[in-house]
Amino acid sequence: MKKLFSLLLVAAMCIMMFAGCGTKAPAETTAAPVETTAAPAETTAAPAETTAAPDETTAAPAAAGTIKIGMSGPLTGGASAYGIAVKTGMEIAVEEINALGGVQIEFMSQDDQADPTMAVDAYNALKDWGMQIFAGNVTSGAANAVAPETVADGFFNLTPSASAESIALAGSNVFQMCFTDPNQGAAAAEQVSSNNMGTSVGVIYDSSDDYSTGLYNGFMKRATELGIQVVCEMSFTSDNKSDLSTQVTKCQEMGADLVFLPIYYTEAAQILTIANKMGYAPKFFGCDGMDGILGVEGFNTELAEGLLLMTPFDATSSDPAVASFVAKFQDRMNGLIPNQFAADGYDVIYAIYDAITAAGLTGNESTEDITAAMIAQFGSMTVNGLTGASMTWDANGMISKTPAIVVVENGAYVPMA
Repeated sequence: MKKLFSLLLVAAMCIMMFAGCGTKAPAETTAAPVETTAAPAETTAAPAETTAAPDETTAAPAAAGTIKIGMSGPLTGGASAYGIAVKTGMEIAVEEINALGGVQIEFMSQDDQADPTMAVDAYNALKDWGMQIFAGNVTSGAANAVAPETVADGFFNLTPSASAESIALAGSNVFQMCFTDPNQGAAAAEQVSSNNMGTSVGVIYDSSDDYSTGLYNGFMKRATELGIQVVCEMSFTSDNKSDLSTQVTKCQEMGADLVFLPIYYTEAAQILTIANKMGYAPKFFGCDGMDGILGVEGFNTELAEGLLLMTPFDATSSDPAVASFVAKFQDRMNGLIPNQFAADGYDVIYAIYDAITAAGLTGNESTEDITAAMIAQFGSMTVNGLTGASMTWDANGMISKTPAIVVVENGAYVPMA
């Protein structure tokens, strides 16, 4: 298929694109199943429809065999909230699937600290281990470095949360579980317009970060088309983000009653703190990288009251599959509520498993044959997961699913009225 592309201990877990440094953490594997109540995913004829962690068994288990799946993400460092969440979500899915019988998944994770060079090293370590399917990088900077390697080596690559458009352009074997940055930015502008969220909009973004810049560009393009009045555009870089008071002050001076923050939760927490000290109280609106702000060490979460953010996952949902996942995640993480990155990781493993079962793979096939079968399945199947219903992938590997807006009320996410 041809591709042109475009898509949580609290202190320990503080979207998609930091540069890190340090020593790579040891690899971890998950193979032995634990107690689970999930049944295998449903698969039907093309276009196949599957459901992540369904409540009842509706399909026969895949033929016996073992397939090795590896992932790389920031398990230490400033972006570890994302990597640990993804890894934990994937481990839960692996254990559920292995408890079903039939094809088994052997899982390994590698720490890349969201650094491109470390990410390539982590990918090579996974290859040496015998990886057969790559469950992607967590951040876009790392994914951009590794995607061409997976193309050259012929590994199927499904990233849970790396959202830069450039990633999938590397080749036809690279797919995304998350929204692409410009598309999410455009969707944010549409939400601002349709919900009358503000009359004068300020934007603060990280011009040195692919994720933030992609969101900014998508937002601004669509905002212009929709006639949204953007009165202030302020940027910062990774080298000068220790004090963002200038950016906040400018938005206040220009009368922005809504400030769009296409950035990560760490910088967002700083901005909300500065605004509070200034007595500036606009609406703040962020995207999926904002998820995790309630867990920032030392941040007064009361300052996030009323914060709006786009997310594909609602941990408070009454859906049985969501409730089951949340309970398992909290059991592992001392009561921590999973963010959307954890759910993305979970959905990645189940989507891969659904494709494996639909294609009848056992793990004895060559890398080339496994990848060809995965590409074919992802080109036709529909998946119902924790992060979206009726999810499909286009010819470029970009996912189609509907984002939702939540607002922080009393220290929790609730759907925007």
